Amino acid sequence: MDWFMLIVGGFLEVVGVNGIQRFTQGHRVSGVLEIVFGFSSSLLLLGLAMQTIDLGVAYAVWTGMGTVGSVFLGIVFYGDSASIKRIMYLSFIVIAVVGLRLATG
Repeated sequence: MDWFMLIVGGFLEVVGVNGIQRFTQGHRVSGVLEIVFGFSSSLLLLGLAMQTIDLGVAYAVWTGMGTVGSVFLGIVFYGDSASIKRIMYLSFIVIAVVGLRLATG
């Protein structure tokens, strides 16, 4: 259950980042609501997951998911670059996160 909470928390971090983007595009109310909901829920779930997952591993997985998810969101919905180099470096983050998960059993 702890890993499930961490993964959902990582996805909710991306919701918060999307709220920032919406806010900067003029969607003030919905942007703020996404920011507050996304980041507060994400941090709550991260804290709960850290009760049983080591701090370094939990934080690395959470931030890795947020980074990869935010870049993916930017590529799919906001027209950000999808260059080969960006995808390659993002794959390194995914490999590192999966490696941390496998190393902790």
